[in-house]
Formats: sequence, structure tokens, C-alpha cells
Amino acid sequence: MLANVHLSSITGLGLLLFCGYFCGQLARYLKLPALIGYLTAGVLLGPSILGVLDKTQLHQLEFITSISLGCIAFIIGSELQLAALKKMGRGIVIIILAESLMAFILVAIGIFLLTKNIPLALLLGAMAPASAPAGTVAVIQEYNAKGTLTKALYTVVGFDDGLAVIIFGFALAAAKVFLVASSGTASSAILNELWQPLREIGFSIALGALLGGFFSLIIRKVTHSADRLIIIFWAILTGAGLAERWHLSPILVCMMVGFLFVNVSETYLTRDTRAPLQQVMGMIFVLFFGLAGLHLNLSTLPALGLLGLTYIVARVGGKFVGVWLGASCCKIEEKIRRYLGFGILSQAGVAIGLALLVKQELGQIPGAEMLGIQILSTITATSIIFEIIGPVAAKYALHKAGEIPKE
Repeated sequence: MLANVHLSSITGLGLLLFCGYFCGQLARYLKLPALIGYLTAGVLLGPSILGVLDKTQLHQLEFITSISLGCIAFIIGSELQLAALKKMGRGIVIIILAESLMAFILVAIGIFLLTKNIPLALLLGAMAPASAPAGTVAVIQEYNAKGTLTKALYTVVGFDDGLAVIIFGFALAAAKVFLVASSGTASSAILNELWQPLREIGFSIALGALLGGFFSLIIRKVTHSADRLIIIFWAILTGAGLAERWHLSPILVCMMVGFLFVNVSETYLTRDTRAPLQQVMGMIFVLFFGLAGLHLNLSTLPALGLLGLTYIVARVGGKFVGVWLGASCCKIEEKIRRYLGFGILSQAGVAIGLALLVKQELGQIPGAEMLGIQILSTITATSIIFEIIGPVAAKYALHKAGEIPKE
């Protein structure tokens, strides 16, 4: 055990980067996505095994996770060209709605049949649509995937978290109806909870559009690659920081910056602007997934139980059924209908954040505290499973669709 070594957070971060690199190389040698190695390095150095960094030091490094998510969201947004989205047609919108709603419905039904607990079923169902875009984007970037499935994956993981927040807001309000005794208190809680997700989505898009417009004007005047990287990080840091300050979604804000930029700029400018960011994304992925691994506590796995297994099976089923139904309703390419579901299984940050919010909200309702703890334990444990199988499934989908270039 290295728990008594007392490394500084900066030294620990350096050790994480070093171990993450070699674990990533080992994962590639085993024909696995490199991010599996990055996660493994984090787990090895985290509280589950060596305990190199304590909770205080991990808290000090959280800003790196925020910056990394901002960079990933910017990359997603810069892939969403309106011309390409129009080629996909309304089918991609229907797929996003279908896979999110089916994940919610199947998980809610499965949990209710298991527990007969309506609030628990609603709240765990509301967690199911949320995905972890970082995992999918990392696999796409690592294998330099290109094609219609790749474009569809960028679109789906970019927008389904926003839809997940809306579904969660309604589900939390409905759950409170069953948990709050006073009808007057319940009514006011419902109105507040319905407003919050709509406010978060609307203001996040507005802030991202405003910042993206300003960014697009400035970047035209910058000619050197290193200078462009500075302006990109200014936009990402500003967007993520303001989103945190105003309780908005940093993913949606930074995604909107990239989305607006790519749709108002010339092709050569978007290509030249993205190039310097792509050069540092490898290091960002090592740090992001390494830190995610540090936060994964393997001691939560025993809490998985039948409840966690039901959640995993129902969520996977909901994603696949939703994609199949959505694609079948429209003229969607066959490989998207067959393989898109594999690419959207990752789940971590957003779902855990929603679970923490549930724990906080239910802690204010007498008798509901244990329900919040149960939800947080279940989501934390299942996220470990989804963070392992999600990237592997995404690689499988891209390979089967023929969108990973041959070496």
C-alpha cells in the first residue's frame, strides 16, 4: 500500500499520467481501447488498491475533469455540421428520442416489477438515458473512425444527455408526489422541478451560442496554430466555468460553442482550428479516464445485487430496442440500425451527478434518505460495469460497420 507515502496532488497526477500511458499501451496490445488501460491505472492508484491520492487531493483535481469534459464537448459540437445532420434527416432525432425514452421505460418497469417501489423505479429509470460521451468520443478518436455511424454516434451522445436531464426533472417531480405528504408542498416542488431542467437546457444553449459566436469572430483573426489553441482553451474554460457558476450544463455549453463555430466557418478554418486541439486530446483522455478510475471504488460492486443487474439489463435492452424502433420508423442506413446501440452504452459522470442530486433532494424528505443512498450506490456500482463494457462495445460497433481504417 502507498497510502502513507503522502504524495502531493501534482506528483500523484504525474504518476497517473505515467501509469496511464503504459496501461493504455498494454490495453492496445490486448486489442482493447486504450481508455480501458487509463481507467485501470486510475483504479490501481485509487482508494480500491494503492490509495495514492486521498479524497482531498482528488477534490483538488476535479477542475481537470471539468476542462477535459469541455474539450470533449467542443469536439462533439464541431462534428455536428447542419449539412450532415440534414442528410441524416429526422430519423436521427427520432432515434435519440426513442433510445432515451425506451431506456427510461424499460428500467422503470423492470425496477418496479422487482421492488414494487414507484419512486425508486421512476428515479432509476430517469438515470438510464444518460450516457458518457467521453468514452465513445475517445474510441472514435483513438481509431480515427469515419463514416455515417461515426457521425450518428457524435450526434446521439451529444444530445441525449440534454434529453436525459429533462426526463430526470419530470421523473424527480413525479417521485416527490409519492414521497411528500403535504399536497401543497408537493405542488410547489413539482413546479420547481419542472422548471429547473428546462432552465438548464435553455440557458446552457443560449450561453454556448453567445460564447460560440464571439469565439468564431476572434478565431478568424488568429493565424498561428499555437495561438488558436490558446483561444480554444479560453472558450472552453470560460464556458465550463460560467456553466458551473450558474448551475448550467458545461457539456451543452461547450458543445454549442463547437456546433456554432463549425456551422458559421469555412471548412479550412474548422480543420486548421481543430488540429492543435487534436494533438493534446491524447493527454486529456489519459487524465480524464485516469481520474475517473481514481474515483471508482471497487468496494461498491457488492452493492450491485439483483437491483443493479436489473438496471444493467433493462438499460442495455432499452438502448437497443429504442435504436431499432427509431431507425425502423425512418429510412435509416442498415448499419446504424444494427450497431448504434453498441456505441451508446457508456455511463458515468452525468448519471452519478444526477444520483448525487437525488440523494441531496431526498435527504430533505423525512423517511426518504435511505432511498437516495440506495440509488447512489446502485448507479456508482453499475457505472463501473458500463465504463468497462461501453468502450469495448463501441469499438465492436465501429469495426463491424467498417468505419475503422485498416492499419
